[in-house]
Amino acid sequence: MHRFRLLSNLFIFLLLAGGVWAQVDDPIKIDSSIVRINVGVVDQRGRPITSLNQTNFSIFEDGVKQEIARFETTTAPFSVVMLLDMSGSTKSYRQNIKLSAARFLDALAPDDRVAVVEFYSKINLLNDFTVDKNLAARSIELANGEGDTELYKAVDYALDRLAKERTRRKAIVVLTDGVDTVSRNADRKLLSDKKEDEMANAIRPESGEMFNKILNKADVQGVTIYPLALPTGDPKRLADPTPLQIALYHASRQRLQLIADRTGGTLNAINRLEEMGKLYAIVAADLRTLYTLEYSPTNEKRDGKWRTIKVEVPETNLIARSRQGYFAR
Repeated sequence: MHRFRLLSNLFIFLLLAGGVWAQVDDPIKIDSSIVRINVGVVDQRGRPITSLNQTNFSIFEDGVKQEIARFETTTAPFSVVMLLDMSGSTKSYRQNIKLSAARFLDALAPDDRVAVVEFYSKINLLNDFTVDKNLAARSIELANGEGDTELYKAVDYALDRLAKERTRRKAIVVLTDGVDTVSRNADRKLLSDKKEDEMANAIRPESGEMFNKILNKADVQGVTIYPLALPTGDPKRLADPTPLQIALYHASRQRLQLIADRTGGTLNAINRLEEMGKLYAIVAADLRTLYTLEYSPTNEKRDGKWRTIKVEVPETNLIARSRQGYFAR
């Protein structure tokens, strides 16, 4: 009888413990009623202004002024995911990629947390978020791969990792040629029955289920995404291209621009390999100039419609840059 009671208690304990363990990996839910935006402010010469406070900002959604609920200065730390394209098309750039990515780490602030993710036909977390830049540098050195380019799946994965960083400021820096394999194949299928003179305008780059999924996820979390575009994805660099190739590559590059515009980041095109390290450093410096603002929209409808965001600063010689809006889902 005593042995039976012990076994019963052990069984109950395991059930309860299993429930606790199962909760560890439950998805992190973000309050979608809060809108978070990262804002950069420059003067007429393009020089960043980093000394402002909350009273210097006004936010308007669809023309209606919103109350700022939370404000973080440019010195607040970021959580950053570095996405490295290790697909077959980047093999000839590997050494430049690794040296340049390491330079990016050197430019981050001590309290910034960085995760390194490689992607090709697989997506591998090389290190989770850490302030240990030496660990991240070793991860970059180990990055390697070949095969397809699972770009949008990798961005989706990065957004899921960032969701666990809760209320920290968030950004993704993705080095890629931009030619997502799944989207390229869908585009090619779309163009298969088009005449050559119809191909240039046949693709709608803003379409695509996975592409819009990552944009909507970035909206909810307020993640700023900075694409660094490798030369292999530039349609102007194709040797004797066909109309089909031009259309495919142009759509891929347009999608990188849309990601940057939608999230408030910038698309940096790498024209020469020696520019790569400099552009990484520019992105790191840009992160250090961003303010973060949050507000609860006065329009509480979740109707899926586009809401325009405008951020203003009172000084007439200052210009605020942020994402342009979001879909209220």
